[in-house]
Amino acid sequence: MDVPRTLAESRTAGRALRETAPRRSHAELRLPDRDPVAVVAEQNADRIHELVPLRVGRMLESPFAWYRGTAATMAADLAAGPRTGATVVACGDAHVANFGLFASPERRVVFDLNDFDEAADGPWEWDVKRLATSMHVAGRDAGMTEEQCGDAARRAVRGYRDGLDELLSLGAVERFAFQVEIEAVEPLLEDAGREELRRTLRRALRRTSEHVVRRITTRTADGRTRIVDQPPVTQHVKTATPEQLTTLFERYREPLRADVRLLLGQFELVDHVLRVVGVGSVGTRCYIALLEGPAGEPLVLQVKEAVPSVLATYGGMADALPAGLVPAGDVPAQGRRVVAAQRILQAHSDPFLGWTTVEADESPAGRRVDFYWRQFRDMKGSVELDRLTPVQLARYGGFCGRVLARAHSQSPAARVVHAYLGRSDAFEDAVAAWARAYADVVEQDHARLAAAVADGRLPAERGA
Repeated sequence: MDVPRTLAESRTAGRALRETAPRRSHAELRLPDRDPVAVVAEQNADRIHELVPLRVGRMLESPFAWYRGTAATMAADLAAGPRTGATVVACGDAHVANFGLFASPERRVVFDLNDFDEAADGPWEWDVKRLATSMHVAGRDAGMTEEQCGDAARRAVRGYRDGLDELLSLGAVERFAFQVEIEAVEPLLEDAGREELRRTLRRALRRTSEHVVRRITTRTADGRTRIVDQPPVTQHVKTATPEQLTTLFERYREPLRADVRLLLGQFELVDHVLRVVGVGSVGTRCYIALLEGPAGEPLVLQVKEAVPSVLATYGGMADALPAGLVPAGDVPAQGRRVVAAQRILQAHSDPFLGWTTVEADESPAGRRVDFYWRQFRDMKGSVELDRLTPVQLARYGGFCGRVLARAHSQSPAARVVHAYLGRSDAFEDAVAAWARAYADVVEQDHARLAAAVADGRLPAERGA
């Protein structure tokens, strides 16, 4: 839909959407003809073959682990349901485990979305439904009652609505500058939850490049620093030589901000390994690169393959950010999509965030591969959901909903969404009901995965 320019026009458009897509219609779960295991197998086709069993093994751990790894399946399922037609720069994978702590450029710990592999222009309600369902599934995994799980899902949606209400009372520049400090989380939690948050913060503060290097490297006889192999999670590979990665590093560095480019010019690449991360990303080409400065000071960067967003490949959305953000006529670069989306959706983005492309004739994969670069584990941390009480989980979900609202509020269509939601509880009640129904689907799909592994359709490696 075309985004109205004025606030009054946005209000009119948002209210009109209630006629074409009633808020209560979001409770209806419509599923296409589907084989969720086939989607996993299809995604595995372009991944590193040796790591596919590890990906499947991680998804087998629990219904929530399956859910984390199946943004593609959910995008296809959401595409079959009702939608308003209003789109924003969406996360594409806004489940509760993709919110957490990290360091701002000023070295303050902030709380925000932290995964943008699937981010693209997409329906705002898909992000909200993915968050709400993750609350319900996580609550079930922790042994909570259906009422408690439903409350957590509903609070997440209510937090989103309240967040938009607060943010849309600000001007566009004020929304752009709005940020969430870690201190804002504490009042939402009970005493035990606050201690859990402080424990998470202490752990995050220790996760610097220096800490990573101490844990994963050794010194060779000639005094060089080398990353220790821990297969299959961390291992040296022959898919990229040091010379090739150094060339890639120079390409990545060139378009960065002048101050960051000058800083990185003082560092030299000394080692790199393939490093398995997450659940859904397992099997993609993901490296960590160890660099050393003039005094031997370490800097660890992650170089992660960027594949087309599931919002495009399975959700049917255009594989691009909104018009004007990518130069017309350029070949779509998935790394640039991830970087642009992260800068839009986060209040503070990593200053080392950048992207590069390896063309097909340079790529061991035999095809063009896009990458994005960022710091590895720079004060990153996340709350352990199974340590929260039902009340704490619900409050935390509401907070994550507010953070998602801040991300969406950067898109002009957020004004239309705000008007669509209004003051009624209708949308949050509908989405909470949808989340409960979809949580049943998640458990059924997880069982189907287990059956596919048992009958040999998919390989699995557990415990790595």
